[in-house]
Amino acid sequence: MNQGIRSFFFALLRSAISGKLLSDQEKAAFLEEWLSAMRAMAKRHDVSHILGAGLRQNELLKQKDRETENAILQAVYRYEQLNYGFKMLCEAFEKAKIPFLPLKGAVLRQYYTQPWMRTSCDIDILIREEDLDRAVTLLTQSYQYIYGKKNAHDVSLFLNDLIHLELHYALINEGVAQSSREVLKDVWEAAKLKEGTRFWYQMPDEMFYLYHIAHMTKHFEQGGCGIRSFIDLWILDSIDGIDLAKRNALLEKGNLLKFAEAARRLCRVWFEEATHDAISQQMEHYILRGGIYGTTENRITVQQQKKGSKFKYALSKIFISYDVIKFHYPILQKHRWLTPFMQVRRWCKLIFCGHAKRTMRELKYSQNISADKADATREFLTSIGL
Repeated sequence: MNQGIRSFFFALLRSAISGKLLSDQEKAAFLEEWLSAMRAMAKRHDVSHILGAGLRQNELLKQKDRETENAILQAVYRYEQLNYGFKMLCEAFEKAKIPFLPLKGAVLRQYYTQPWMRTSCDIDILIREEDLDRAVTLLTQSYQYIYGKKNAHDVSLFLNDLIHLELHYALINEGVAQSSREVLKDVWEAAKLKEGTRFWYQMPDEMFYLYHIAHMTKHFEQGGCGIRSFIDLWILDSIDGIDLAKRNALLEKGNLLKFAEAARRLCRVWFEEATHDAISQQMEHYILRGGIYGTTENRITVQQQKKGSKFKYALSKIFISYDVIKFHYPILQKHRWLTPFMQVRRWCKLIFCGHAKRTMRELKYSQNISADKADATREFLTSIGL
């Protein structure tokens, strides 16, 4: 995607999420042959509905376009399904007297011009860890949810293949954005009850902002966090009456201010026509290449530098840490002494269940990363505080 198409692509996203039309001069620059490249980029980052809304409200399509209409209708349908599920969960937790705190899209949608523009694949809700078993029992026995699995900081539950609930008992995984994780441990002490409710809690603005940035860094380190996270950030930065000093103070405490400033800069480039600097250019390349879920190549390149060397990265693939393996084999949470045996069991699974080839491909890619690319990546990570 060349610079002209890219600039127009982000102008359309900005128009849709702000509700403001493009200028006549901007519209005049549009070329219909750009659509294919813009739609491909939008699809990779799950913002096809926002692109479609921008095209439609600026009347840039000569006739009713099925692809655009389908993208918008699917987003509306996804929103209605999730909103129905979210309301049901709120009522269930209120009735059962289980304190809960909505996260991510459930909070962010209120700031979009249209709530369906903030799509997501799941519902994220935080509860206290001591309430986890009671909440899971409630949902599986009384509300037909099906238990999925327990992960490092949440439990997955499903309802009729339409709703995926991530029931969090911690905000951030162990070992990820560790400084912010320490700050976010105090979430329940800082949270306040939503007006008119007894068990629905909300984070203060600065803590929610820190959580959003920490979540971005987690995905960034895993290969990419997608355009949508930057749209969310731009919207959060546009809220009237925010206390920037409070936000920055908490980001500094969580050791994420440098990353936040770099991400804010890229938001201004994409949505306010600011000029690139070297860091924003490198971040843009990394994000656009990665798509919404990132790429294996991005992830390996970053993780190798965070581990410190090719050898240490290879060791981390062979011997995964206890904090990770204990969720692959829950018995370790009660009997840690079994960890070496579970490592061997994991190796057998890799060999006999078809995962060995993938692991070998990743190790081979890691070994082939050039010294120049490794140095550039290390310098980039340092420049954004990661």
